[in-house]
Amino acid sequence: MQTSETSNTKCDQNPPSVTVMQALLFWLKLGFVSFGGPAGQIAIMHQELVEKRRWISERRFLHALNYCMLLPGPEAQQLATYLGWLMHRSTGGIIAGLLFVLPSLLLLIVLGWLYVRFGQLPAVSAMLYGIKPAVTAIVLFAAYRIGSRALKNVVLWTLAALAFCAIFILHAPFPLIVLVAALIGALGGKLTPQYFAVGGGHGAIKHSVGKALIDDDTPIPDHARFRWSRLLIISGIGLLLWGGVMGLLCAQYGWSGALTQMSWFFTKAALLTFGGAYAVLPYVYQGAVEHYHWLSAEQMMDGLALGETTPGPLIMIVTFVGFLGGWNVIAHSFTVSAIAALLVTYFTFLPSFLFILAGAPFIESTHGNLKFTAPLTAITAAVVGVIVNLAVFFAKHVLLPHGFSGQFDSVAALITATALLAMLRYKIGIIPVIAVSGLLGWLVLLPF
Repeated sequence: MQTSETSNTKCDQNPPSVTVMQALLFWLKLGFVSFGGPAGQIAIMHQELVEKRRWISERRFLHALNYCMLLPGPEAQQLATYLGWLMHRSTGGIIAGLLFVLPSLLLLIVLGWLYVRFGQLPAVSAMLYGIKPAVTAIVLFAAYRIGSRALKNVVLWTLAALAFCAIFILHAPFPLIVLVAALIGALGGKLTPQYFAVGGGHGAIKHSVGKALIDDDTPIPDHARFRWSRLLIISGIGLLLWGGVMGLLCAQYGWSGALTQMSWFFTKAALLTFGGAYAVLPYVYQGAVEHYHWLSAEQMMDGLALGETTPGPLIMIVTFVGFLGGWNVIAHSFTVSAIAALLVTYFTFLPSFLFILAGAPFIESTHGNLKFTAPLTAITAAVVGVIVNLAVFFAKHVLLPHGFSGQFDSVAALITATALLAMLRYKIGIIPVIAVSGLLGWLVLLPF
């Protein structure tokens, strides 16, 4: 009884203040352990910051999360940036956002180098042979997971089907699909709002873990108060950071230069990642593989396999795409390829920082739960169809590697089905599925 009373007293007390260095060490640790996609990453932050450390209350945590869910870009990285900013101003936000992706950035550059140097070795090829069917299953699982949450009525199912037909049959560009879906959602939200009011939040607040450093009734700190002057300053700095680097690239390589085109393409990709990384991958594939030919379809699949096994947002696959693009198109040089990877990552994540540092003060001033708008609901439905198309694309290359006239790969089909069953029925995590699939590839292809 005394222990319980002591515990309750401790929960009633405000936790000690957090220094910038303490926060930096936490965000660095998070960058190394943030496996499991956005859901897993958000769960880790919730457990650490809300329940264990009590740096922020659950209500304020969900308030920030709902805003990040409305933005294009990786919501988990944006949430880390938001919370770091709320605690330690812009410096804290930049530290949190950078450290969330830094480990995976460095790791993918190293993996890209190992891939181009040793990717054709029999052992590596055998491992990738087993992993690629697992990647197909993972994309199918992502479509199921998002679809089961987003497609709540016949209208949204129809939107998903139409989006699939548009990109699979008509080869419509992904930005056009997003635009049309948003327009349908905006119109449908006015005429038939009951079909589009299915979003909102990530669950109700279940329990209190005690007072938090930033609690429900904690006054908004001065740096988090909305000011038009601050919004204009942040926006201006963002334009300078984008335009300055883009201007240097244009001056050095011209507008048609590979590095310039990569930077411009991934700037557009950064503004289209509604629905998570799986939603923007078809757009990246259309541009990087089909239009610019920076890498092959097989290399794109290998990059996704590597991206699934590293910490950080899955959208970090763009780092691998940039590295391979530099290697294939510009020069077989680690330095050139690493620069391309850094540029691609810079232009992909710059908008995310600006959305938070510029927009978060306005969101803090509302202190109410934001809900998904009707256009976003429609976009999310369309995204499900686009992800299914991506899964079909991967399945075609994995199961029919030599086209429809070639032989069907029954072993790859069995690995795909087994991996999908493991995730759907037995709730096995992505990392174990990939590891076992890679081992199966070795057992099938390597002589013993």
